[in-house]
Amino acid sequence: MNLHLLRVFFEVADKRSFSRAAEALYISQPAVSKAVRELEQQLNLPLVERGAGGNKGARGIRLTESGQAMFEHARGIFALERAAIEDVRARIDLKRGQLIVGTSTTIAGYWLPAYVARFLQQFPSIQLKVHVGNTMEISEALIDCNIDVALVEGMVDDKRIISTHWRDDELRIIAHPDSRIARKRKPDVANLNEEVWLIREPGSGTREVSERVMRAHDIQPGRIIELGSNEGIARAVAAGLGVAMVPTLVARELLMLGEVKALHYPPNAPLLRPLFFLKLGERPLSPLARAFYEMLQLQNQGK
Repeated sequence: MNLHLLRVFFEVADKRSFSRAAEALYISQPAVSKAVRELEQQLNLPLVERGAGGNKGARGIRLTESGQAMFEHARGIFALERAAIEDVRARIDLKRGQLIVGTSTTIAGYWLPAYVARFLQQFPSIQLKVHVGNTMEISEALIDCNIDVALVEGMVDDKRIISTHWRDDELRIIAHPDSRIARKRKPDVANLNEEVWLIREPGSGTREVSERVMRAHDIQPGRIIELGSNEGIARAVAAGLGVAMVPTLVARELLMLGEVKALHYPPNAPLLRPLFFLKLGERPLSPLARAFYEMLQLQNQGK
């Protein structure tokens, strides 16, 4: 069915006039009459009974039974069209819509909540969902378009993904306060190599950063134990299971309580890891995703 012809017919049926329909559509009356005839021919149904007295333009329009049914269908079709237009406009104006943010676990637990709160205060009518996983899982979800944008802790080496530096996160090497290495004022690499290291699973951003730092400092632990979360690792350190490199935010409470101790290593500079904002290169940001990214950048500048 030709929707242009249907629109012309709808105006004629609604106004019961070819001439008034022509005025509403900004086309000529003959063009209106032609469009209605073409629709009737296309459907092989009479839709309009022209008025008596030869005056077919200004008055006397009456719908056939088929025409009345088609008019009701057209009313529903163009009501849906208006609703679609209003919905799109609302999404452009950020008054409606859904944003799904993928994030790795530490960001989800420590960095993201304040940003989400600010964003929802600014756009209270939108729906925001957070999908949590390690960096590899989040990258795959982004490629599969299951999420809109992502914030992760590790480097992503995939040409389909555009990675932008967001901010830095401080790391600490922690140990149990009563452990042998914690009693050393300035532990060295040899001391660290003697310890059991607790590390994240493959695919974790913290794991990737930890391994990179270890290589840079020639740390080669004789034994490692994998755990699935930074919080679990920090508490395992507090239980005396070994040493670990974790985000300062994760260990902050245990450090304040004295249940773990931060080692003075490396002695010259803090350990920092970059956090990244990810988007799919071939997928333009939606208005909501763009607003979220701009909020992240603005809040980061004002931190």
